[in-house]
Amino acid sequence: MQTLEQGRAGAAAAGLTERQGAVLERALGLLVEGGERALTTAGVARAANCSKESLYKWFGDRDGLISAMITYQAGKVRTVEVDAGKLTAETLRQNLVAFARDLIDVLSGEVSLALNRLAIGQASREGAGLGRLLQERGRRQIGKRAAALLEAGRKAKLLAFDSADEAYGTLYGLIVSDMHLRMLLGEDAAALKKEFSPRAERAVEAFLTLHGAKG
Repeated sequence: MQTLEQGRAGAAAAGLTERQGAVLERALGLLVEGGERALTTAGVARAANCSKESLYKWFGDRDGLISAMITYQAGKVRTVEVDAGKLTAETLRQNLVAFARDLIDVLSGEVSLALNRLAIGQASREGAGLGRLLQERGRRQIGKRAAALLEAGRKAKLLAFDSADEAYGTLYGLIVSDMHLRMLLGEDAAALKKEFSPRAERAVEAFLTLHGAKG
């Protein structure tokens, strides 16, 4: 379940006020409850107790609203800007574990699962716009923030890799593994959630074994 801090992080990542973030949260709730058809400007305005004029002013058309929803959701995966000069092996590990836990928490939530299932359902249609938005506004934005943390670790001589993007791909794969696919296919989320905290710890330890600076 989303925490207040994650909601604030999502709004900040999307360059929005907390009020605008709250509107997007209600829009995401409508998507989970009723699917794509429930996501109308009138329905969002009513659920969020705001005017349609405000929605258009803040987000533009429906595509702009969906894009903002994805950016907001991706922003809940928090990364901390760190000074490489002050980074230690322990603070790096702590930041990586916090990132891993947030990533698992967000990807396993009803909202992200609903967005991904909807994108998969649209994949055979011409354009497949939602899938592209999830890549551009979702995973890539998360990856850029995580890569900045990894770069700080490299500058501090705590990590060793040739490409931050490739290193992030390794980290992402270790964290997520087949978990997201299993949940998309309907595996019991409650049972999987028991694995989340140890999964985050194990993924980070494996990543540091692969990319931790030697000597």
